[in-house]
This record gives sequence, C-alpha cells and structure tokens, in this order.
Amino acid sequence: MPIEIKMPALSPTMEEGTLAKWLVKPGDEIRSGDIMAEIETDKATMEFEAVDEGTLVSIAVEEGTENVAVGTVIAVLAEEGEDADAAAAALASAPTSAPSPSDDGPAATPTARKLAEASGIDLASITGTGPNGKITKGDVEAAGGSSAPASAPTPAPAPAPATSGDRIVASPLAKRIAEQKGLDLSTIAGSGPNGRIVKADVEDAKP
Repeated sequence: MPIEIKMPALSPTMEEGTLAKWLVKPGDEIRSGDIMAEIETDKATMEFEAVDEGTLVSIAVEEGTENVAVGTVIAVLAEEGEDADAAAAALASAPTSAPSPSDDGPAATPTARKLAEASGIDLASITGTGPNGKITKGDVEAAGGSSAPASAPTPAPAPAPATSGDRIVASPLAKRIAEQKGLDLSTIAGSGPNGRIVKADVEDAKP
C-alpha cells in the first residue's frame, strides 16, 4: 500500500506552514531519518525528517506553497518492493478518509508496525519519537526489534551523548554540521519538536 506523507506539526501550536523547499524528488529512495524538506513556520525554518521508508512516488504540494494545513498530504511513498505506478493507482482509488490512529492502536509508521509484528513487540509499550509521538522503525529497533536475519544480528547502537542523564536529540544534518564545526551538541539548545536540535541551531551556535 502507498504511504501518505503528511504536513507535520513541528510545534504544539503549529496549525499550518510553508513548504519552503523539497530536498528529494520522485524516484528517490527514502530512508527513516532522511531530510525530505524544509518547512517554514511563523517562528523558524525547520527540517522535516522521514519516518517511513520506500520510494518517493509523487509530490502533492510544490515547494513555495504557503499556508499548508497540518495533516495535508504533501507526498506519497511506495513501500519497499512495491511498484511505484501500482502505489499511485492504489492511492487514487483509496478512500479519502483515513481511520483514526486511536482505532488501530498507537500511531506508528507501516514499517514500524511490520517490524514490531515480526519481532513480537507490543506497540503500546513503545514511546514514539516521530512527529506527534508517532512510532518509527528506529523506536521499534531500540525496543529490541530487528529487521536483520537471526544469523546476522544488528549491532547495538552506540550510546548517544547525554546531559544530566537526558538523551540529546538532533537531526543527522545538525550532527554533521556540529562535527565539522567542532561543536558540543550538549551545549546547544534545540528549537525543534521536543527540543530537537536542527540545522539552524547549530549554524547559530558559536564554537
């Protein structure tokens, strides 16, 4: 089934935003954590990270579009192994109203649900780190789920830097820039969702 990518709420009060720039194009392979677009709110320009994985089939909202309401479909992904044309056709014939997340358990990406089911993990026991608390593939893997064969277990992720026992959350791009500038992420205040450190925070920080 195709995966709808919707305009995220990048802050608790955000109701709409401007899709400033797309950083991907149809046909690109998307992985969880990839930066897909830059979105402008009334306060800042923020990066939008993918929480689903697949091939980008189409872009529904062109860059530069203003006043895009939260929840609006802005792009469509085809799941891994799914034909892009078939995904687009399925989306066109699908009902316009999607079921409420509460009707089908915790909000989670299709990839996360599949991995949790394969690993025998209850999604209700996982705290989501995606937009609006959505459970991502990374959350399931952190809870013990693995998409790798049993003969080749996935190595445990390295511990993230911590400040006063709290995990530092930063976008991959922000981490790269901080590393290039020799900055300590623990000294930077994040302006993203839940205090997430984004590119603009690192660029504004001084060594």
